Amino acid sequence: MNDLVIRGGKIVDGTGKESFNGDIAMKDGVITEVGQVSGEAREEINADGRLVTPGFVDIHTHYDAQATWDPHLLPSGWHGVTTAVVGNCGVGFAPARPDQHQMLIELMEGVEDIPGAALSEGIKWDWETFPQFLEALERSPLAVDVGTHVPHGPVRTYVMGERGARNEAATAQDISEMATIVKQGIQAGALGFSTSRTMGHKALDGEPVPGTFAAEDELFGIGRTLGELGQGVFELAGAGAAGDVGGDDIDSALKEIEWMERLSAEINRPVSFAMLQFDSAPNQWRELVEICHTSQEKGADVMAQFAPRPFGILTGHQTEANQFLNRPAYIEIKDLPLAERVKRLKDADVRARILGPERDDSEGFGSMLDNEFMLKKIFPLGDPPDYEPGPEQSIWAIAKREGKKADEVLYDYMLQDEGKELLLLTFFNYSDGNLDPFHELLNDDRAVVSLGDGGAHCGVICDASLQTFMLTHWARDRKRGPTVSVEHAVHSMTQDTARVYGLLDRGVIAPGYKADFNVIDFDNLSLRRPEMAYDLPAGARRLLQKSRGYDATIVSGEVVMRDGEATSARPGRLIRGAQSV
Repeated sequence: MNDLVIRGGKIVDGTGKESFNGDIAMKDGVITEVGQVSGEAREEINADGRLVTPGFVDIHTHYDAQATWDPHLLPSGWHGVTTAVVGNCGVGFAPARPDQHQMLIELMEGVEDIPGAALSEGIKWDWETFPQFLEALERSPLAVDVGTHVPHGPVRTYVMGERGARNEAATAQDISEMATIVKQGIQAGALGFSTSRTMGHKALDGEPVPGTFAAEDELFGIGRTLGELGQGVFELAGAGAAGDVGGDDIDSALKEIEWMERLSAEINRPVSFAMLQFDSAPNQWRELVEICHTSQEKGADVMAQFAPRPFGILTGHQTEANQFLNRPAYIEIKDLPLAERVKRLKDADVRARILGPERDDSEGFGSMLDNEFMLKKIFPLGDPPDYEPGPEQSIWAIAKREGKKADEVLYDYMLQDEGKELLLLTFFNYSDGNLDPFHELLNDDRAVVSLGDGGAHCGVICDASLQTFMLTHWARDRKRGPTVSVEHAVHSMTQDTARVYGLLDRGVIAPGYKADFNVIDFDNLSLRRPEMAYDLPAGARRLLQKSRGYDATIVSGEVVMRDGEATSARPGRLIRGAQSV
């Protein structure tokens, strides 16, 4: 008898091939039959009128700590993610000497905006070495599967102490010790090694991530470990490739990819880097992707990771980013509970004072209200949210059209829905004023959908809903340009992402593959506007974004989410190394 049968669904099998109607049977966490299933099962799901897809594989998250206390890795669990890869961008929590715990917490808080109070209360620190960290993950009750990198920052700090944290040059002995730790981590089951080279990634004290300025001897010395083992991906947020804000060297990404190309060819392992479109070099992404293609002729395997929607900071009364934070009259009430603050903001006298001439120059975020370029990049988000707004929807355009000052328009929009409305500041990935470049990337085999950063940027960004956005926007609703097929969208989030890390046992609906699925009411699938919650350990805050339309999410043949609600099933596992069917 089968454990579970999904009957009568429209099967989008993850390969990109045309969908078809049929049943799926599974037993002991593995797909046993696809087509017309006649046998009985302990449980059946009627999928008539529904899409059935493989579970989504998210290769760029920061749930390193959250995985030890949240089995479903929310909000990603609300968006069909059944496999998450953590430890990206060179930050994480292992290895860690007992006297380095606070430093690693402050590093993660500074780089990824995960509240330090939540990390301090939530992490149990029952490990020191990286293999011990994997054992701790393995002991954690998980609803989804988790794989991880060995992150450069903790490794460098573990070996070099304060010298490593302050980015001093590594000696040959330092490099040898770091390589040994990375080797032990890969042998224990890590999926790769990660580092960060962007100046946008800084610890809470303003110090760049350990390893930001690592010389080639350090990068290659560690990378060769992956080559010796014939395992693992070398992942990085590169200088320039990650869109350094305020950087004056727009060619830094091209300089970075040159050594990535050489490293990949030498060690015969994939190198994968984060790539954003930024305004100082809006077409540079094409050069980078072209190099990814030509590098194959040199024996290299270099791949870009990209997010197919604006990399947007969310501003408003709920978030840490608020354009009125340089107005003394607003600062007076900014710490009030939202409902009470909104009540005050509706008062005409308070409004007049906030919109008056007084400014506090120590609060810099509000200065963008005096910047025409930035005002043209700020848009009301709405509910359901609009991630591809036209230029006529910008705060600048609305103000011009209505004959008002921009701060007046912004003030009124931020008060909508009792202060819950958000504004989308299209910081990166929107230089063209549309998403057309990302249609090209969605059809390029040297670029992979990624960078949702699930679990991170809790106060200003909420992009962990990329999977739902792919289906609703790119495969169904887009009006401002070409779309992609449902089959292609699903492939880009399943088989395509899984095989980057050699997870060949998942991402496809066929006998012998892992029984991870989503059953989706595609016609009614939708995203909700993000909202601030205070549900992390210590009551710390984070932006959460829910969805509607996922009937069920299944991991290893067990339903872990039903109609958007978590079940008690805990079939998730730590992934140790590449997996075969």
